[in-house]
Amino acid sequence: MTSPRPGRPTARLAPPEWLLSGLRPTPAPIPWAAVVRASVALATPLAVGLAVDRPTYGALAAMGALSGVISDTADAYRLRILNIAIPQLLGAIGVTLGTLVFGHGWLAVAALTLVALVSGMISSIGAVASVSGLLLLLNAVVGAGLPMPTPWWLPPLLLSCGGLFVLVLSLLGWPFRGRIAERTAVADAYRACADLLESAGRQDTDADADYDAKRQAVTAALNQAYDLVLARRARDHGRRGPLVRLLAQLNVLIPLVEAAPAAHLPRRPLPAEIPAAVRELARAVEESRLGGADLDLPAPGTPSERAVDVALRHAASVVHKADPDPYNVDDRLGRPAALGVRIRRAGRDMLFSGTSWRYGLRLALCIGLAQTLVSVIDVPRSYWVALTVTFVLKPDFGSVFSRAVLRALGTAAGLVVAAAVLSQVPRGWWDVPVMVVLAAFIPAVSAKSYGFQTAAITPVILLLSDVLNREGFALVVPRLVDSLMGCAIALVAGYLLWPESWHTRIGDRLADAVEDTADYLAYAFGPTTGGTKTSTEALTEARTAATQAERVRRRRVIYRDLSVVRTEFQRALTEPPPTGTRAAAWWPLVVALERIIDATTAARVRVNHGAPPPGAAEIADAERQLRELAARVRSSVVLVDVRAGWSAADDEGVLAPLRRELRAAQAITSHRG
Repeated sequence: MTSPRPGRPTARLAPPEWLLSGLRPTPAPIPWAAVVRASVALATPLAVGLAVDRPTYGALAAMGALSGVISDTADAYRLRILNIAIPQLLGAIGVTLGTLVFGHGWLAVAALTLVALVSGMISSIGAVASVSGLLLLLNAVVGAGLPMPTPWWLPPLLLSCGGLFVLVLSLLGWPFRGRIAERTAVADAYRACADLLESAGRQDTDADADYDAKRQAVTAALNQAYDLVLARRARDHGRRGPLVRLLAQLNVLIPLVEAAPAAHLPRRPLPAEIPAAVRELARAVEESRLGGADLDLPAPGTPSERAVDVALRHAASVVHKADPDPYNVDDRLGRPAALGVRIRRAGRDMLFSGTSWRYGLRLALCIGLAQTLVSVIDVPRSYWVALTVTFVLKPDFGSVFSRAVLRALGTAAGLVVAAAVLSQVPRGWWDVPVMVVLAAFIPAVSAKSYGFQTAAITPVILLLSDVLNREGFALVVPRLVDSLMGCAIALVAGYLLWPESWHTRIGDRLADAVEDTADYLAYAFGPTTGGTKTSTEALTEARTAATQAERVRRRRVIYRDLSVVRTEFQRALTEPPPTGTRAAAWWPLVVALERIIDATTAARVRVNHGAPPPGAAEIADAERQLRELAARVRSSVVLVDVRAGWSAADDEGVLAPLRRELRAAQAITSHRG
């Protein structure tokens, strides 16, 4: 047997890419304010408990604070109230249910299985509901697995006090920084747009890749800004005030973002004054400044340059205006409905959704198996098995397979830290400074990867469990065994037994996006409601403005949906074959589709600023090919040949870039995977 040649990589010994992609930490800044809050929130209850000679009370309150720290992910203060308070309420219900069935054998198994079903179904509603369902199940498992102080209402009270302490700490800056998060989000969207305009038109080797990355950053920034502003405005139905101004500033950024694809097509960089002016607008938004100086911009020469110039000047006039037109602040993604309407709608969708039931049943099956296993086998402190299943199998948190691997690795790393703490640090007041340090790592590393988060949370939970159980170093090895058992249950009963886990539906999601793009193309160049159908010029302008607003809304919805598709693909890339392999094969088509949407937007912008419009037959042909592409993608397990359409002689006119991008997408799908 010959040995590998020197200098050649031994590919057989390298871990597969789908596994490495899940292990790589995501670059993320350290949220120092959250780090300080976590340290204070978890260490203070321990100190108070020791001071009043009730360390178990302090440990329970610290567990509630840990739940609050995990939930504290929002930037806006109003959203923090929802993100922390609602999960704490569900967590209190969970620990109450768990306490009531503690020591009742098979009744506890049945109760936790039912709670798991509800938890999984709740997770399909949204982000806040997902964390709420997680805490409902986690606290129920802890209550059913650990002896709690009496009376029955004391554990939920202590846990809630810990969570509310985190909420109070997170709201301390509200009187001084009440709208900072919303203003910063809108300013960040302007900065992302400036980066996009700076990248547009470059001719170097990496120009297209850099432009695509900047466009995705703009989409993410706009999503974040609209989410924050509209979340606030769901309770503010007036047409005056700072929120209306922020929404107006956000809306006038959209034409500038739309002009970027048109500016990118000529392969001629924009003057440096343009991105600089956009960054100055970002500073004005962030500082809430009014009355800025007039823009000094070069004279535009082409339709795309005129589009950028008009959009930028209009944005500047709105940013520096104290009271924007109250009737020009339509919500480009739709203002959220009233809270009661959203609750009823979410409940109806949860009860009648097949996906919701599948998630719930999968989680219930695994929790039921975990509880049954520890009921028939003597497993000390068996609640850790179900806890592991809950964290790994949370269906909306990512790939079950990669989470199981990362959970096992993260737990092992966390247990090394816990072993050192439990073996070397004496019980009592030394737990407080240790908790200050350990708690700080949770928000510091949580955004980097699930494995890092697990490694940070594990020693904290074990330290709190030691305060409750007084087992010391003896906790370490059983926790590792329990974690491996939980991971095995999640992999077998929550992954392998469910075909949807390894037969990905990303092709369907991508096909939906292609069909939406065809609808957007038809609407962008379809017949508009003009003067031939109205009797007054004012009504014509109003209808034209409504058509423009609807086109912008459709484009925003498509890009938001594409960002979701990207997330699904990135999640699928961490799965083992065949899911990861198929996702990698389809990935270039996602990029091609984004460029098709950009080309459509650029064509519409150029027509708006003087370019000849395309003919009806040309539009219909492009729409037909997009729908054919969607049908082939939806019906294909592997990439198939969908090449069709235009000849090279057709590469002229405003839709020429769209035709080139569509041919590129068809070429991608002509390769068999």
